[in-house]
Amino acid sequence: MRDNKKVFILIESILAMMLALLVVRMFWEKNGEGRYRVSVVVQDSDSSQWSAFQYGLRMAAEDLDIELTIVSTGVTLTQEEEKELIEAEIDNGAKAIIVQPVPGAEEMLKKMEKKVPVMLAESAASQEGGASSLPVTRPDNYKLGAALAEGLLEDFGGNLEGKVVGVLSGDTGSEASASRSRGLREALERAGAKIRWPVFGSFTENGENSLRALDGVDVVAALDNGSLVAAGKYSAANDLHGALVYGIGNSTEAAYYLDTDAIRCLVVPDGFQMGYQSLTELAKSLDGYFYQAKSQVVPFTSLRRETLFLKENQDILFTMSQ
Repeated sequence: MRDNKKVFILIESILAMMLALLVVRMFWEKNGEGRYRVSVVVQDSDSSQWSAFQYGLRMAAEDLDIELTIVSTGVTLTQEEEKELIEAEIDNGAKAIIVQPVPGAEEMLKKMEKKVPVMLAESAASQEGGASSLPVTRPDNYKLGAALAEGLLEDFGGNLEGKVVGVLSGDTGSEASASRSRGLREALERAGAKIRWPVFGSFTENGENSLRALDGVDVVAALDNGSLVAAGKYSAANDLHGALVYGIGNSTEAAYYLDTDAIRCLVVPDGFQMGYQSLTELAKSLDGYFYQAKSQVVPFTSLRRETLFLKENQDILFTMSQ
């Protein structure tokens, strides 16, 4: 028994020494490399819809002493393009990645996570309704769609019986788009509204012309910033056959169209918190060897023209303009 106790104590001592050596090595490697570098890959990264998000990232990077790289990207990314950009950032020294996943990228991103920690932004990589296999910082996209429907209900006295709605969305394959669409559609159908058409795609350049040719509706509901800004532009030019515009957006252009009454209600996800929390959670993974980054949910706010410049909404406008 005494010999067994000695062996047990010896094994415990060896394990303790190994753990101490691991901690020292991790500390040494971090100090030798200097600041952690984190890269961010989102579609159309120069668009003003990412201003609040990037401001949150920059503030978190400053607070956490992290080197931040925001990759310049085009309006749309394919899965292969996103993969190449992420691989290039890892090869150039990125220790973690924040990425807006393109549709169908889940398996690719799971492979990337084996190399470095990965945090998704705005949308899960899985299909709508499925559990995310990677941590994601996003608003509750289903509730965003439902909040958009609530904006319509407020203006129509809680009854949409006989009202016809058209839905605009920039894509069909993302979890964010599918969840927002379901939240909007279910609330509208309960209130008696009819959805005449859902239209998906780009509405920013040549695609904008298609809005004139759509059948007339009472309301246009846009599920993302690009679609909303396009609808606001057409509404301002009286090119939507008198339809009222409601939407989800987070840019100064969207706020402008709300202020000029081309948009009736604007639902704004908190982009600043999405950026700040994304990087903060990743930093925990980098600092703690055994820590697994966790998903985060950020809030949203519904704005009207008459509430746009209230004191409680000034932070939202400020972060969108950075």
